[in-house]
Amino acid sequence: MAQHFLLSAASRTLSLRSIYKAGEAAAHDVFCKMRWPETNGEAVCPQCSHGETYKITTRRKFKCKNCHHQFSVTSGTIFASRKMDFVDLLAAIFLTVNASKGMSMVQLSRDIDCQYKTAFVLAHKLREAIAREVQTGEVLEGHVEIDGAYFGGHIRPHNEKAKRVDRRKKEHQTGTRRVVIAMREREGRVLPFVGENEGEGVALASENVSRTTTMSADEAGHWDALHMGWNVDRVNHSEIYSDHGKHTNLVESFFSRLRNM
Repeated sequence: MAQHFLLSAASRTLSLRSIYKAGEAAAHDVFCKMRWPETNGEAVCPQCSHGETYKITTRRKFKCKNCHHQFSVTSGTIFASRKMDFVDLLAAIFLTVNASKGMSMVQLSRDIDCQYKTAFVLAHKLREAIAREVQTGEVLEGHVEIDGAYFGGHIRPHNEKAKRVDRRKKEHQTGTRRVVIAMREREGRVLPFVGENEGEGVALASENVSRTTTMSADEAGHWDALHMGWNVDRVNHSEIYSDHGKHTNLVESFFSRLRNM
């Protein structure tokens, strides 16, 4: 049996050891290449979009030859007015996106040796940036799996048995339970959304899934409306999880990682 890609050496393209071993200058170069990938890290003025700049090496800043505007690689980004070193910022990004079961802000503050509040703000900035990368506005293509999973709203049972209530009834609910609706390409992106009920996924699919795609869903009744716009494979999970290619295993694996986080 072939080895899974995530277990191979080829999947380990970056490590915490290599980040700190390379140092601050190398981390700054990585940020430049991420900010200006079209010029391979050569600075482009954010004010006039001019591509010729001077390097102010003593402060790691740039000065535009056209409008004389001074800027840094983090100007106008979520890291603007940063105080942390670039190597620590890069390490924080690595730890956040590479954690298979998520990264708590307490753990992040310990790993990069900063205050909890600093890690809290940094983690939320990273999540906002990741959300913008996911919500690109491009519709999903190919074969798309759709499903929903409920999170939150846990009701702690009373200590005394006589005072416990039926937590399934609506009057005993907290109102904080939400559903995450995810649409996942078989060989591509995942688009997650938060809603009140799983049936909202039909309208979300109309906005985010191409009409030329095929889809997979379970036997929940609200997914019946998908047949009006797409060719949909249905699988009854009470009888079988995968039926000769008809399954929602990939989107279920997304929910599995989300629950672990």
